[in-house]
This record gives sequence, structure tokens and C-alpha cells, in this order.
Amino acid sequence: MSNENVSEKTNVLRTGHENVSVQPIEDTAATTSQDIPQEKIDFKVIYNKQKININFALDGTVAELKAHLQNIISVPQVMQKVMFKGLAKDDQTLRNLGVTKGAKVMIVGSKLDDVLAVSIPSKQDLADEASSTASKEPLSQQKIHRKVLDKGIPDDVMPGILDSKEPLPEFPISGMLNKSGGKVRLTFKLEQDQLWIGTKERTDKIPMNSIKGVHSEPIHDHPEYHIMGIQLGTTEASRYWIYWVPAQYISAIKDAILGKWCYF
Repeated sequence: MSNENVSEKTNVLRTGHENVSVQPIEDTAATTSQDIPQEKIDFKVIYNKQKININFALDGTVAELKAHLQNIISVPQVMQKVMFKGLAKDDQTLRNLGVTKGAKVMIVGSKLDDVLAVSIPSKQDLADEASSTASKEPLSQQKIHRKVLDKGIPDDVMPGILDSKEPLPEFPISGMLNKSGGKVRLTFKLEQDQLWIGTKERTDKIPMNSIKGVHSEPIHDHPEYHIMGIQLGTTEASRYWIYWVPAQYISAIKDAILGKWCYF
């Protein structure tokens, strides 16, 4: 048998008297799908009495729409709810929802800045907090927090129980105070994976998976109550401080928001 040299770069089939070159087959399906332009649609987004013209892919999902809107309406993606003939699910496409040209899609959600507005510290507060943090002074002895604590225990605060761990009550935890001294209540909507922070003026519905952390310390002269900071953003200024939280609910609150063993 004669030796044949087979080139790795050239594929040749020898059939009888013919030499047939075999060309590599390209993945035309992938190329074709990339080349096909996505069908887009013009519609209006209604948010906070604003009407915003949007051009978006008809086969884009609700989750992708939220990501697109995040910088336009300044509402974090996880805090948006898309309403079109009811609450839209993240995996639904605009086509599935029946969105047509000129349709109106409503967005519900709170801006992070609005949620934090009631507890935004002044420059002096930030300086005091930085100084106290550097000296590792307990929260309840820091000047920035004493401004609220020195007003005394609120008349309608729920009783605090020292050295006790209780599950979350079936009703809101109420009677507490925020950074500006306003009354705060916490409602845990576990079936919706949301924490509702309610004040006299508003109720902010915060997805629990958007909360970065929960920090708490006992109030040194009333250890049956805690100061609790809910981390809504990435900086110290984005902590939502709550005062006079009953000590028996602290562990259950952290478990509900972050899951067991995930808090600090």
C-alpha cells in the first residue's frame, strides 16, 4: 500500500475518479440570528405623573425593561413594579403582555433618595459619626444618635424584653422613631419578600433582596431596646436608622431580611 500524505488544512474525499473538496460548514444559524434586527415598539411609561416615551424591543423581558428604566427614572431595578393589565412578571416579554404601539405602562416604585430623605445626616452629623466610629464609641452614646434618644422612650412603643428571642409578630412593629424623630412602623410582607417602612407621610416597600445589611446595638441605658440600621445602599449615608426597636425581635428581623447567619 502506498503512503498517502494527508493535510490537516485540506479535506478531500476521493470517490472513484473524482476529487471532491469538502468546505467547512459555518454556523449560519447563529450568524443569522444576530443579523436579524429586533422588532421594537414605541410606548409610554407613566411614573410619578410623568409620561416618558420609550422605544424598546417587543421581545424584551420585563426584567430588561426595568434595567433600561433604572437610570431614566432613578428607581433601582429591584424596587420597580411594572403594571400593565395587572402586575407584570420579570420573565414576561412585552409581546406576551400585549403591549402595543402607544400603550401606557405604569411603573410603581420609590427612589432610593426618597426613602433615605427622612434620615439624611447633615455634614456635622457625618463628622460626628466618623469621629465616634473611629473611637469605637457605642451607637447609643454617639452624639448623632443621642439627638433622638434624649427625647426619651416614645409613649406608644412596644414593650422591649431583655434576653428573649421571639418570632416576628403578625402585626406591624410600631412606635419606633427614625433619624428625624418621626414615628416608624415595620411591616414584614414575607410572601412578597418585602419590608414596608411606614411613616406618617408614606410607606416605602423595600424588596428584602435589595437590603445590603442590618446592624444593631442595644441602647446602653435601655438594653431592652436597640438602635438598628438598615443598609439600603453602599455608603454610611444610606443607612436607615430606627430607634427603640424591641430587643426580642432583633434576631427575627435579621433572619427575615437576610436569612439566618447572613447578618452582622
